[in-house]
Amino acid sequence: MQAKKRYLTLFSAGACVILLFCFGGIQVPLSRRGPGRDDQNEHISPRQKRDANSGVYTARRCRMESCFDFSLCERKGFKVYVYPQQKGEKMSESYQNILSSIEGSRFYTPDPGQACLFVLSLDTLDRDQLSPQYVHNLKAKVQSLPLWNGGKNHIIFNLYSGTWPDYTEDLGFDIGLAMLAKASISTENFRPNFDVSIPLFSKDHPRTGGERGYLKHNTIPPYRKYMLVFKGKRYLTGIGSDTRNALYHVHNSEDVVLLTTCKHGKDWQKHKDARCDKDNAEYDKYDYREMLYNSTFCLVPRGRRLGSFRFLEALQAACVPVMLSNGWELPFSEIIDWNTAAVIGDERLLLQIPSTVRSIHQDKILSLRQQTQFLWEAYFNSVEKIVLTTLEIIQDRVLQHTSRSNLMWNSLPGGLFTLPQYSTYLGEFPFYYAKLGIKPYPKFTAIIHVVTPLVSQSQPVMKLLVAVAKSQYCAQVIILWNCDKPLPAKHRWPPTSVPVIVIEGESKVISSRFLPYDTIPTDAVLSLDEDTVLSTTEVDFAFTVWQSFPDRIVGYPARSHFWDSNKERWGYTSKWTNDYSMVLTGAAIYHKYYHYLYTTYLPASLKTMVDQMSNCEDILMNFLVSSVSKLPPIKVTQKKQYKETMMGQSSRASRWADPDHFAQRQTCMNKFASWFGTMPLVHSQMRLDPVLFKDQVSILRKKYRDIERL
Repeated sequence: MQAKKRYLTLFSAGACVILLFCFGGIQVPLSRRGPGRDDQNEHISPRQKRDANSGVYTARRCRMESCFDFSLCERKGFKVYVYPQQKGEKMSESYQNILSSIEGSRFYTPDPGQACLFVLSLDTLDRDQLSPQYVHNLKAKVQSLPLWNGGKNHIIFNLYSGTWPDYTEDLGFDIGLAMLAKASISTENFRPNFDVSIPLFSKDHPRTGGERGYLKHNTIPPYRKYMLVFKGKRYLTGIGSDTRNALYHVHNSEDVVLLTTCKHGKDWQKHKDARCDKDNAEYDKYDYREMLYNSTFCLVPRGRRLGSFRFLEALQAACVPVMLSNGWELPFSEIIDWNTAAVIGDERLLLQIPSTVRSIHQDKILSLRQQTQFLWEAYFNSVEKIVLTTLEIIQDRVLQHTSRSNLMWNSLPGGLFTLPQYSTYLGEFPFYYAKLGIKPYPKFTAIIHVVTPLVSQSQPVMKLLVAVAKSQYCAQVIILWNCDKPLPAKHRWPPTSVPVIVIEGESKVISSRFLPYDTIPTDAVLSLDEDTVLSTTEVDFAFTVWQSFPDRIVGYPARSHFWDSNKERWGYTSKWTNDYSMVLTGAAIYHKYYHYLYTTYLPASLKTMVDQMSNCEDILMNFLVSSVSKLPPIKVTQKKQYKETMMGQSSRASRWADPDHFAQRQTCMNKFASWFGTMPLVHSQMRLDPVLFKDQVSILRKKYRDIERL
């Protein structure tokens, strides 16, 4: 009987508790954050922990097909809208750089009605409540946005989430149906084909441009002073402790140098262990930069969060990253094959790491290091590259029928320069001919840019047209009529054996010479000014050279740039020396893809500046091609009198001598360098002569003997 009473009492008490819980009388705390609360999760069930950690992912099953409105992209294409900054809202420099990169891109639209994707002006990068950059009341601020729509078609950028000591991936507000572009995201919380994993970058990461990698001249053999290095914090308590605490087991002070220090945080001495003094002393002996640039492999262990600054530092230094962060969704994993640039380790097998990296053949090491440099420069060396890569990935999902292949993303020049709207077939791009074992089409299309009226049959343009049309490689000639006078009658043009098409420029602007005209059937374009003086032999030889270098500009008039230390700006020089960095498009051959890239990739501001001045379009094209290829143009030799003839008889002779014209070109150099964020032009002293190019001297002297005539 007593037992029965006890059961009834317990049953009644339990029922009361359940009723109170259901009606809100009892609340179970999911999380108690704050320094010093190491027992914060002591009384929370594993399920409640998972729920607390995944509060940000209320739409965990979201994919593009279920949580993205594709119809918004069908109207105006893939356009991105950035909310106007709200008055009084603080914003970190890093987030300003992200928004500036979007606003300066070809994706940006100021009209939300044309947008396919939306980006908040509220700073969501640092969601650590202990950080001074933390934005409070974000939930209410986001929910009040009129275009929020539950987060649909929004993307949220985040570098830091959670706070000490648990460091969860919770952003502190419900992101709804929005995509995440997040650093340190776990494979458990990553939503494939929806979220984008981005790298953790510092506030000092350059907005545009970015430094080049540090691999010089494909160093062979690829081994460096150290085999494996790491230098960083050792956590005495909390998340991130286990892996770094064990590094001393494989440190040998010789070729494996793994250094940690306990000296961080206000009360590190309170938690100090027996190894701290020895570790700290060893840590101070080595210079981090010296280690980084002199090691073959760089360990990238997890920190408090899964990602680490060491990742980008290793990539730039051509130190092959050895990833030791189980469960980390690597940056841009959707498009990048990290097995070609990194070693993916397992934290549970730390002791095997040294023997694993020692077993990698030197050919493989060189290949890994080369790929680190490509990936660093293609996608990671600036905030702009990181942001544009994120947007291009999403655009490929939206426009699946024109998405890039894996080869495009993982080989030069990279996905940012191989625009799939141009073509999805690799053979349409000049960068893949060697990989595919194909050659460019063996003909060219000449485009002669005409700005003066046709008044005489003896004008230089007539002689040029005849000489070019006689080339055995000429498929057709396009006359781009940018003259204010009416088009001349067809009979005014001399008869030729190839078709001559006259196109009247609609806007008569100088950039129209680089439009991707549908009437260009060939891979190669021979770009010519109306007053250029070239013989048929010179045209033939230039095209023969271009066929071996289809990704570069090949031509005759060369110019150079230099740094003027007195004025602290870039200078432009037309002095005829052995050194050059540009080949002007008044007499040059290049692949027609660069017309498409010039028209669609470059911002309207640069093209407007060029058109208003009617100057510098040739310099801008050189900037573009060098930024893509990372290589200089190629100058071919010409007749001795080429310089004097061109400069003396040309209708533009006065223009070239005009000091205002020259000053404009100096200004252009610096405007272009500012937009690119760096100076992409590369100096060269290589000049290809017929007597030295590819074949026996006697045959070539006969084949191109007119070029050598004095």
